[in-house]
Amino acid sequence: MAIVLGPNRYGKAETRVVRVTRDGGTHRIRDLSVGIALSGAMEDVHLTGDNAAVLPTDSQKNTVFAFAKKHGIDAIEDFGLLLARHFVDSQPAIDHARVEIREYGWRRITGGHSFVRDGGEVRTALIHHDAAAESVVSGLTDLVVLNSTGSEFHGFAQDEYTTLAPTDDRVLATAVTAQWRHRSTSSWDESYRAARDHLLHAFAETHSLSLQQTLYQMGRRVLAERPEICEVRLSMPNKHHFLVDLEPFGMDNDNEVYFAADRPYGLIEGTVLTDDAPDAPSAFN
Repeated sequence: MAIVLGPNRYGKAETRVVRVTRDGGTHRIRDLSVGIALSGAMEDVHLTGDNAAVLPTDSQKNTVFAFAKKHGIDAIEDFGLLLARHFVDSQPAIDHARVEIREYGWRRITGGHSFVRDGGEVRTALIHHDAAAESVVSGLTDLVVLNSTGSEFHGFAQDEYTTLAPTDDRVLATAVTAQWRHRSTSSWDESYRAARDHLLHAFAETHSLSLQQTLYQMGRRVLAERPEICEVRLSMPNKHHFLVDLEPFGMDNDNEVYFAADRPYGLIEGTVLTDDAPDAPSAFN
């Protein structure tokens, strides 16, 4: 039986970089966490400890800071592409770069230089680059949404362990994690804002018979309205809200008072894509 080295990669995870752009008295902030993973001709370092092909992860961290100064940070997709191309082009041993970025939003309070963290969701980007291909996946996580009505759940399969009662009026709440793959784009920021808006409007405008149905309508809406996007992947926990039994207190509860349970929860995941989406099996990994 032979023992061999399998797929491997290495890099610097979660480099936090904050770039302040000063335009007179008005400032702009980009606050990122950058993860880099490089792969290529790394056999010797694993098998013999020869580090000749290894660019230190500390150097990767420093590159993030240097590029933030040299190039600035506009759309996180552009920043990720700059980094990925740099590592593949500058290091002979590296043939593939993976850059994952999370952006934490800040909103101006007043004046030009005071900010408050903006909302709960985090913008994301995942970039792959090698000599053969390049892919960009944009997205977001922890986008918490709720419909207080307009949601049903009935007609489901039942067995001897089923206790859930059917309902034609329930609270539907979730924390959306979404990723969408680009076939092309002219403006990453504009594309991101539009995709986010379509996700929100589809959630709000869908009379839901299941969270699965809502998931599909959200992905479908993005693809129908944004031709630069060819695939949407969604992960949506069902943040259950259970009616509280108030009868022991002599009170009715006409869909007014709920217990919001944090766990366990149903987890609904799915992919919606166009039938001409180019194959990119590793784009989301």
